[in-house]
Amino acid sequence: AEALPPPDQQDMVKNFSNYRIGPGDKIKVAVFGADELTREGVVDAAGNFSLPLAGSVTAGGKEPEQLEQEMATKLAGRYVKNPQITVTVLEAVSQTFTVDGSVRQPGVYPITGRMTLQQAVATAKGADEFANVNNVVIFRTLNNRKMADLFRLKDIRSGRLTDPDIYNNDIVVVGENATKRFFKDVTGAFPLLGSFIP
Repeated sequence: AEALPPPDQQDMVKNFSNYRIGPGDKIKVAVFGADELTREGVVDAAGNFSLPLAGSVTAGGKEPEQLEQEMATKLAGRYVKNPQITVTVLEAVSQTFTVDGSVRQPGVYPITGRMTLQQAVATAKGADEFANVNNVVIFRTLNNRKMADLFRLKDIRSGRLTDPDIYNNDIVVVGENATKRFFKDVTGAFPLLGSFIP
């Protein structure tokens, strides 16, 4: 099967509309009609960004639109009558992916450097006892369309398939072996099942 295509730059930029800004991200804050207030820079380690006249603003954890509104409120009235602010993410350092399903630690993790499917599963502390590693799905948004592809970790580990790259906003879901889960649940409820001894 052909691997999922990587998101192009446009997809990445589109994803930034609901992207949460984080430390190390490079952003541009433009104030319409007040070029002297426009600023480009890196969000500091504490998640703050400073803008002339507005001072330091917490950017970390906010979507660009939320940051625009907060900065507009800080500047309104005092310096600019009706500030029109645009926040653009120029470089996203704090990109994330999600791992869910039959893994030991599901969650949202940062992408640091190149990330592959095997590394993504390992980041979530590996597959759990109920995992079906031949049923691993990557969900990705391309051109505003959600796409998915199924992978067999066994084939990737043996080298028969290449280990696909993981990108910002990807969701990795490790499937569950329903039979294993069923037997675990049933033997938990009926400890003697399986012995069949009169």
